[in-house]
Amino acid sequence: MRTRHSVRPVQALTGLLLAAALALTGCSAGADKTSASDAAGDAKAAAPGTAQKEGASGSGTAKNTNSLPKLTTSSIIRTASLSVRVKDVPKALDEARTTTENAGGFVGDETTTRDGQGNERTRVVLRVPTDKYDEVLADLEGTGRLLDRTAKAQDVTDQVVDVASRIASQRASVARVRELMDRATKLSDVVELEGELSTRESDLEALLARQSSLKDRTSLATITLSLSQTPAAKPAAKDDSPGFVDALAGGWHVFVTMLRWIALALGAALPFAAVAALLVALWLRLVRPRRTAALPTATGVGPLSAARPVGEEERGGQD
Repeated sequence: MRTRHSVRPVQALTGLLLAAALALTGCSAGADKTSASDAAGDAKAAAPGTAQKEGASGSGTAKNTNSLPKLTTSSIIRTASLSVRVKDVPKALDEARTTTENAGGFVGDETTTRDGQGNERTRVVLRVPTDKYDEVLADLEGTGRLLDRTAKAQDVTDQVVDVASRIASQRASVARVRELMDRATKLSDVVELEGELSTRESDLEALLARQSSLKDRTSLATITLSLSQTPAAKPAAKDDSPGFVDALAGGWHVFVTMLRWIALALGAALPFAAVAALLVALWLRLVRPRRTAALPTATGVGPLSAARPVGEEERGGQD
């Protein structure tokens, strides 16, 4: 019986220790949960700052993105070629000049020629700002009848960015060489640095010239306008088949022509006829009477006497 009583207190004590341990465990778990919740709150409190930093970094990224070169009209070379037929070439040329100048551009090369038929033809190069390119092109097309149109757009953004980067690097290189020249003490070093500086400055000038050319071609579009004169309209073809009036006129023309030729023939023969008439008159007046008088013989017996009848002679003797 004693043994039983001694065992029960031990078991009770063990149970109390276990309960105490469990209670301590629960308290530590609650403390852990509290610390975890506090940490979460601290994290939430710190979140706005983090978000602001992230937003700042995001805006910085956006700025960097915006700072990158974009494909704009200033990085595109625009060229166009137009052939227009107009009634009056000088008038159309004046209108093209006015349109170009109003857009802020200017007129470049101009060539005027004439063909074998006297039609005038003019070729002119116009430079207009790129933002007025489409407007000016439409106005030029409306000056007459459009015969041909060619438009081109060349993207030179990469070239613009590359040239700008090379210019910056070349300027820094020139500056470094000049600093070395300022520090140089030997004459040989100065001479060598001067040669290097001259080479790098030449390269820099070439890059600047290329940049200026790109800027000019991208800021001003080039339009080549060809104006030709409209040829004069040909008269309508007439009906050439002859009619009664044409036949009558043709017959009268033939009749008059025939009379004219007859008159010409008579006129040509008239001198000969006059000479012939004169000869006939002379022959009748001079030659024939003489021949008639020379026909009787000296005895008075002629052909007429011989042929006279005997009875007549007798009658003459009686008388």
